Amino acid sequence: MNPINPIPPRLTSFYLEYLQHHDVSQFIDRTVRYYTQPTLFRLTTSTQVETRRAVALILGFVGTYQANHALGKLLTDEDRSVRLLAENSLKNIWPRDGSEKQRHDLYEIMRLISQQHFEEAVRCANILLEEFPLFAEARNQRAIALFALGSFQDAIEDSSIVLDLNPYHFGAAIGMGHAYLQLKNHEQAIIWFQHALKINPNLESVRRHLERLRHQFNK
Repeated sequence: MNPINPIPPRLTSFYLEYLQHHDVSQFIDRTVRYYTQPTLFRLTTSTQVETRRAVALILGFVGTYQANHALGKLLTDEDRSVRLLAENSLKNIWPRDGSEKQRHDLYEIMRLISQQHFEEAVRCANILLEEFPLFAEARNQRAIALFALGSFQDAIEDSSIVLDLNPYHFGAAIGMGHAYLQLKNHEQAIIWFQHALKINPNLESVRRHLERLRHQFNK
């Protein structure tokens, strides 16, 4: 006897319609009308790949930072589309921690970095982290600015704390690898690039970089 396939949740039909019409607003409106965030978290373990794709996408639109663990687990999903959707959604939710003001302050730091005002970005990040030291993405942004200023050891220390706070933060692991390269510590650089790939196996540019390093240093 063939097993009976479970009936797809309503979210799956919302997702399939989104793929046809690319109406993001409709996809979001329908989802939030029928689903709470904890219910969406539970759907990340669905046996149906279209459902996992749907939830990996929608959490990037509507998820809070509390979606981090559910999305992080999807980075190693058997389906490549699920993995890539989860990766993009994680980047979207990481800045959504803290209060509205703290999030606003973080986006200002990110703007300063994008404009290469790295010293001012560090100054603003210092203030924000004094107020909210557990804000992982604020610390990650400070690490990025410190790296740009050549303060590689300080960037490593910040990135290490980011990974303690958020073990799914593959970006922080990549940053540590690059900082160790700048310090000519190739062994540690390889270790941290490997760790980034362990968190997120989809980082093909990191994989190629790691292969070059291994070949160069016979690791």
